[in-house]
Amino acid sequence: MTVSDATNSDATMLSTLLDARYSCRAFLSKQVPREDIERMLRMAQRTPSWCNSQPWQVHVTSGDATDRLRAATYEQAASGLLDPDIAGPVEYRGEYAERRRNAGYALYNALSIARDDYPERTRQMLENYRFFGAPHVAIVTTDKQLGTYGAVDCGGYVATLLLAAQALGIAAVPQAAVAMTATALRNELNISDERDIVCAISFGYADESHPANTCRTDRAELGDVVR
Repeated sequence: MTVSDATNSDATMLSTLLDARYSCRAFLSKQVPREDIERMLRMAQRTPSWCNSQPWQVHVTSGDATDRLRAATYEQAASGLLDPDIAGPVEYRGEYAERRRNAGYALYNALSIARDDYPERTRQMLENYRFFGAPHVAIVTTDKQLGTYGAVDCGGYVATLLLAAQALGIAAVPQAAVAMTATALRNELNISDERDIVCAISFGYADESHPANTCRTDRAELGDVVR
């Protein structure tokens, strides 16, 4: 194999992983072997970061610990008392609002939820806090003092971890929603007040029979995002 052939093979493999990955929203209860979890995390650790600061710290749960965390985050979310460390978007406007709306409709259509069925939409939204039944969840945090760039670096870490999971046959979903239950997460995982909770990544094996896992989202054309 020539250098050119090897490069093309690597690019094809990466493209295949990117095309195959999706946000899993229904998991089997089967646990992921610890060695596969550790391999996934080692791969994600290669993520580049500002000044190589590597600001991410990750709490990973399995078994009963996942179930306790699931119960705690769901209880807080269902109460409506959300307290994220990092403020969410002020407003979705223009194409951002359209993309957000289309993503929601794609999921509701897959689940046969009518657009005006607000109780069912709320029930589905709250499944975020049950981690969609995943046997594992990773909570990603950053040092508060690193500010925006620490959070940006964590975003890169999340992207790498998702691709590592896909390469290992592990289904996953990144969840900003879970970070909105900061009190529950801190109480269960003993997370320091000096750290901001960025997001969760629920992972395990996909329930391929569940209609939620037929949902796919599209991506903007290059001409829409590149100048």
